[in-house]
Amino acid sequence: MVAKLLHSPILTSHSFLLPTLPFIGNHQNGIVSRQRNCKLHGRIMASWGDASLKSNIQNGLFCRRELVAIGFSTSLSLLVSFSGSDAEEEVKMASMVDETNAYSYLYPVELPPRKLVLKWVESRKPERYSSAAPLSPNARLRIVSERVDFIDNLILSVSIGPPNADILKSKEKSTWSAKDVADSVLSDKSALRVTTTQRLAESSVLDANTAEIDGEPYWYYEYLVRKSPTEVTTDPNLYRHYVASTAERDGYLYSLNASTLSKKWDDMGPVLKKTVESFRLITPTENYVPPYKDPWRFW
Repeated sequence: MVAKLLHSPILTSHSFLLPTLPFIGNHQNGIVSRQRNCKLHGRIMASWGDASLKSNIQNGLFCRRELVAIGFSTSLSLLVSFSGSDAEEEVKMASMVDETNAYSYLYPVELPPRKLVLKWVESRKPERYSSAAPLSPNARLRIVSERVDFIDNLILSVSIGPPNADILKSKEKSTWSAKDVADSVLSDKSALRVTTTQRLAESSVLDANTAEIDGEPYWYYEYLVRKSPTEVTTDPNLYRHYVASTAERDGYLYSLNASTLSKKWDDMGPVLKKTVESFRLITPTENYVPPYKDPWRFW
């Protein structure tokens, strides 16, 4: 029976611990520390060949660092509990680990109570910054990976780019406010040849908060994009609703953006927030390629 469990590709838990963050809707701009408890309680099933990792699984212990150490990517699935008004409901989530750019996050694959299965397509596979698709004519901000659910109109994308020195004037990131970080990222997020002010006018930041995790600041923000989200709708009040998390490393801002149509926000927003809260810059491996390396290279 144990051997059977260890060869199953799915890992599930009834109590995966995500840190409690002062995210959207919480206006107490406090600093929180990451919970270092990496325990998963409940039934665990996996198919790894590493003996020590199997031992940890059998003992109910698990850390994301172990996934990174063995090059684990998108084949992990687990259950995350969400507190509802009547009862706790569980969302099945999968793990994304990009060793090229050294980050990870969780994303939803099945939602309660209707057991809605999300049909994700990896529209942009992880790639190095130098060869990634630019988000603006100046090519500062680039998408290094992206996945899309066309049916439910969901987009998860990770972008990397340098800070905007006109907005983030200090070199000391501990002094940066979440609102300024959001404005810095959004100032480069436009495919049109427009000014920074015009780019910022396309978006409206609704809320922004900062959290400290493992001694590093993470900036969280929520915003709307003031332009038609699809070509098939003429509703002027239909926008894309975004939540994002940004962290800094090696002089570059790494951001995970999660979005859906504004009319779907009530259903999808809480899950997208959990996805963004799970975003982490992880310890680089030998596969890590810093953004400043070989900027001329496009393959």
